[in-house]
Amino acid sequence: MEAIIMHFRQGKHHVNSKQMILKVADTAEEAQKSIGKTATWTSPAGNEIKGQISALHGRKGNVRAIFADKGLPGQALGQKIKLN
Repeated sequence: MEAIIMHFRQGKHHVNSKQMILKVADTAEEAQKSIGKTATWTSPAGNEIKGQISALHGRKGNVRAIFADKGLPGQALGQKIKLN
């Protein structure tokens, strides 16, 4: 299963670099099934960064993914990410 990296999770004054918003499905019911899965992004150099899908983000099929070790770089925005 694949998802698209939409954006960093952010507030008015702060950007959470370890939390990302992913577009998984078109509805919240379909996106609910992906909670708890592992998200793996592979960089162009071949390095893998892994995170965990934690919760829904809105009602349009988006979810939040938390990356424990380090966040994703800005070049990852708009790219596909694998869900296991």
